Amino acid sequence: MSGLCFDDVSYRYPGAQEPALRGVSLAVAPGEFCVVAGASASGKSTLLRAACGLVPHFHGGEFAGRVTVGGLDTRSHGPERLGAVVGTLLQDPETQVVMGSVRAELAFPLQNRGQAPNAVARGVEEVALALGIGSLLDRRIDELSGGELQRVALGAALGGRPTVVVLDEPTSQLDPVAGDELLSLLRRLNEEWETTVLLIEHRLERCLAAADRVVAMGDGTVVFDGLPADFQSWAGRSAPALQTPAAALTEALGLRPPPTGVKQARALLRAHHLLDAAGPKPTPSLASPTAFGVRARVRARRRSPPSEVALKMRGLWYEIADGPAILRGLDLELAAGERVALLGRNGAGKSTLLRLARGLVEPTRGRVQAPGHVALLMQNPGDYFLHERVADEAPPGALARGGLDGLQDRHPRDLSGGQRQRLALAIVTGDPLSSPAATVVALDEPTRGMDRSDKGLLADHLRALAGAGCAVIVATHDPEFAAAFAARALIMAEGRLVADGPVRELLSGGWYFATETARVLGGAGGALTPEDGAQLLRAGRTVQAAS
Repeated sequence: MSGLCFDDVSYRYPGAQEPALRGVSLAVAPGEFCVVAGASASGKSTLLRAACGLVPHFHGGEFAGRVTVGGLDTRSHGPERLGAVVGTLLQDPETQVVMGSVRAELAFPLQNRGQAPNAVARGVEEVALALGIGSLLDRRIDELSGGELQRVALGAALGGRPTVVVLDEPTSQLDPVAGDELLSLLRRLNEEWETTVLLIEHRLERCLAAADRVVAMGDGTVVFDGLPADFQSWAGRSAPALQTPAAALTEALGLRPPPTGVKQARALLRAHHLLDAAGPKPTPSLASPTAFGVRARVRARRRSPPSEVALKMRGLWYEIADGPAILRGLDLELAAGERVALLGRNGAGKSTLLRLARGLVEPTRGRVQAPGHVALLMQNPGDYFLHERVADEAPPGALARGGLDGLQDRHPRDLSGGQRQRLALAIVTGDPLSSPAATVVALDEPTRGMDRSDKGLLADHLRALAGAGCAVIVATHDPEFAAAFAARALIMAEGRLVADGPVRELLSGGWYFATETARVLGGAGGALTPEDGAQLLRAGRTVQAAS
């Protein structure tokens, strides 16, 4: 039996007042592709940790009930034995890698299973080919970007062809193409090898089309279990924050049933004569002077007086010794109070740019000028934790703004992924609204582990920082989040800035660097959010009636 079964499972982390799981009973059949949804701290990651034996063997705490995976009872088999049947990718891939090079990392689990050298070599090549990381095989682990590291950690998990795969936000640090390719690979493993897949994801628009089933968690219990289409309807009634943007768009227009993807959303809009074969009806643009009172267009590159410049980069190069050039003659200027989203494919140089801004590394050539302090939150929030209590990590005001009240006595590493991200941000920024400590706040993929509500709170927080005079720059693969907080967008490719303009311009009309609403509407009117899209389509209905 290669499935996964939870039988009345309850679990409480050490020091926690409330259980993370409460009487969970759930059976995932062999060969089933199951997506797990839910708000931050709803129990999703704990469910996954129980599936692979990390709960309770690694985390300790109080455990009741029974979990079997691949026919093995996790109470009587430790993670090392369970690893032969269940491949695991956690939210923090940097905590999973143990070797110095990519090739050695991919080979390690195969060698541990006693496979012959030829079988190990074949397995490494196959997983590198499947995940598009062949060019990384001879790279050092510490030279990889976050997205590259995530694919390597996934390759190590999949290399031994486990019968069950459990993954915690595997696309969170991947660019749109790499994310799509990963989900296609998981679906292929599921269909051709009958691999059981349990996938946790906050950006459900990326994965619902691949799922056989959706399980939603809330307060440590299963609150929904059914088909993806039924999940969208349930979420609209009971948990709107879990709906995908396309479903939220049609829900705002009163159209049902809610779609599970872009194609279904377009078909639903066409059926109600809101979208024709060429796209949405002609309507005023959200970026035009006459539409909803929004100003026409922001200049593509803001030029600020020298007194307002918070960060300036000129002719910036960064090269790895005996390796590639990561940045190539890059020029960038940020003004005080700007809100900037930094996008680009994995390995484009986004993280390196932020590290140079903070002064963690020195450029090979060129100059970085930052008159004030640059606060940087890197991809792994665990790097910032020094204490055993949340209360000891950051000022009370910063914890309160991060929504961390009530968690002061918890161990930082026992928090959910979204809570860890918010704690790390509180540590980095301190209490900047009362006494600004940084003139630039730089965040590298800060939404990993965050649900839509948490992302909304983070967007509000970043706008407040900008309002207090900080320049905010965020490297992200999440266009929905970029649309929520940023006014300006940058796109990087091969160490250079290839696009720089208003976020409404750059995130509408594209294939990959676009929100789901923009993809549904084909970029019409610069609509980026479900609210934008509904407003645009209502205006179109009015325009047609008057014509």
